[in-house]
Amino acid sequence: MRFLRSALATLLVATAVTLPARAVEVRALRLWASPEGTRVVLDLSGSAQHSVLVLKNPDRIVLDVAGARLAPGSRTPPAGLGVVKQVRLGRRPNGELRIVLDVAHAIRPKSFLATPNERYGYRLVLDLGDAAAAPATPIAAPEAPVRPQHARPDARDLVIAIDAGHGGEDPGAIGKYGTREKDVVLAIARALAQRVGAEPGMRAVLTRDGDYFVPLRDRMRRARAQQADLFVSIHADSIRDRSVDGSSVYILSQHGASTEAARWLAERENASDLIGGVSLEDKSDVLASVLLDLSQSASLSASHTAAEHVLHQLNLVGEIRKPLVQQAGFMVLKSPDIPSMLVETAYISNPAEERRLRGLAHQAKLAAAIHQGLREYFYADPPAGTRIAQLAAGTPQPELSAARDSGG
Repeated sequence: MRFLRSALATLLVATAVTLPARAVEVRALRLWASPEGTRVVLDLSGSAQHSVLVLKNPDRIVLDVAGARLAPGSRTPPAGLGVVKQVRLGRRPNGELRIVLDVAHAIRPKSFLATPNERYGYRLVLDLGDAAAAPATPIAAPEAPVRPQHARPDARDLVIAIDAGHGGEDPGAIGKYGTREKDVVLAIARALAQRVGAEPGMRAVLTRDGDYFVPLRDRMRRARAQQADLFVSIHADSIRDRSVDGSSVYILSQHGASTEAARWLAERENASDLIGGVSLEDKSDVLASVLLDLSQSASLSASHTAAEHVLHQLNLVGEIRKPLVQQAGFMVLKSPDIPSMLVETAYISNPAEERRLRGLAHQAKLAAAIHQGLREYFYADPPAGTRIAQLAAGTPQPELSAARDSGG
């Protein structure tokens, strides 16, 4: 009985689903590390019942998968990564597959079974760490710019949140020659962050700065935690027709804004987020709705104007797929108080564009175009109290047209 009570005390998660008629095959076991934790992913041939135990002295996580067997190519455990020091595999007498993770310190894991979608089959995911707690990654300027005499010392920098799409176990679209969207958009995001960081009066933060996945709403939260003035998500589109090419820029659709507003209003009692610095928790339904509508309307208007500047600059460095700013319900664009845009830099499904996306020179051109578009937008209507407002009032803009600046 003492052993049974001890085992029950350490059982944190026991997620049950209907067992398949035959053994489930574990086709791959992968680890991904990010600044805030480690993710363990099992690719499965079908659904499976699993349980997670936390053991101490030494610290380890035990994952049991009922009725599972290892595929021939997955019988060698991967090397440790992140908080996982070592992975051990074995089989219990009852037929369960046991995976033991030796970890660096005590961790409370979270597990879930992901059902198939258009890109993946069943996946059993074990998160070791709190992804939502991690902030965006600040990017320092290569060299601290000299503050002009006309800029007040108390003027603040504009904060640009730059979001590289996908990451980790989510590669995004994959081109004909194997180029992964997650890799090229991270390279473009880093190049853009360097340019923004080198701009007097601007500061860049990255929602991810490595090959790991960040949940979509967490990308929005990281931008808000850094008090971002603008959010830019970088992607590379894909379509069945490989002849399609060109860039596109999206902002949030009205339908997407309406559904997000309904969600915020429904959850405002438990929400710690702010709308323009005003909490919704203690507001009446009518007042909360009015405040949210005002904030969203201003944000969408700013998003559209900024996106037009970026689209214009992208047109100077290459083809654009659609000459007008597009609207869609992308999750990462749903911040009601931060102007946001999603840039589809090119069609990675087009072999010619895929080759260009792989090149550092083209990545730099795309980053330069986006940067110049943002720069034009903020100099045209700079927020009060920012260094850009002081610079715009005191000196003419230097010419940095993306059409002539290849980013070299």
